[in-house]
Amino acid sequence: QVQLVESGGGLVQPGGSLRLSCAASGFTLDNYAIAWFRQVPGKEREGVSCLSVSAGVSSIADSVKGRFATSRDRAKNTVYLQMDNLKPEDTGVYYCAKGSYYCSLQTPDFGSWGQGTQVIVSS
Repeated sequence: QVQLVESGGGLVQPGGSLRLSCAASGFTLDNYAIAWFRQVPGKEREGVSCLSVSAGVSSIADSVKGRFATSRDRAKNTVYLQMDNLKPEDTGVYYCAKGSYYCSLQTPDFGSWGQGTQVIVSS
């Protein structure tokens, strides 16, 4: 059974950092594209980053380039999203999702999702 569990969200001041975790079970994440998305009420879910170890590619949205980075721990079967220099517009619920082989930042390309973790950037 495929399962994705996000953690690490919280309240942080502008300019601060958070590291989100996405623990995968039921599959080996190195064999699939794993992406992070975020969503705020009233807006569509936005792709933030994607990592496909098997394809040897990664991608990052322009809105977070230079501030966010994704990585993975093979032994823990976990993907991380390191978020630095956070801005109020980074506020939202962050989801990780399992895709196929190639990276994408489009929601239709991902079939399994976690429950999300809330990030609030506010002073």
